[in-house]
Amino acid sequence: MVHLLLINGPNLNRLGKREPQIYGSQTLHDLEEELTRFAAQYEIELTCYQSNYEGDIIEQIHEAEGKFDGIVLNAGAFTHYSYAIRDAVASVNVPVVEVHISNIHAREPFRHQSVIAPVTIGQIVGLGVTGYKLALLALLEKVGGGEGVWKN
Repeated sequence: MVHLLLINGPNLNRLGKREPQIYGSQTLHDLEEELTRFAAQYEIELTCYQSNYEGDIIEQIHEAEGKFDGIVLNAGAFTHYSYAIRDAVASVNVPVVEVHISNIHAREPFRHQSVIAPVTIGQIVGLGVTGYKLALLALLEKVGGGEGVWKN
């Protein structure tokens, strides 16, 4: 069984309350439950983590090596300026897919740049919860357990 880590960064604990016109009305708990059920259909064990603190996210990334087969990362606002998270991603031998619920490239100019994207295997933006699902499937395929997942 493939074991993946989902890391959600700052303010994602406010899903369902924070700017629902951008992020939707689903809570973080609802999102994690939906993704856990989705992952189970593909025999993926999903561990979910959220923090508003940069150092905690870095620790999770470091500790993922040897424990997880891949990471889905929504670093929130840290995406745009956290070289520390970028360096943590670059320092581990664990594939990472960067995900954003909204299209960061169509929002305020400061959101257009991701310092994390260059050290990930891919970036998915603007597809809401579907982006997380696509990231799970991409990681499943990447780590060798998901041949043909795109045919389902």
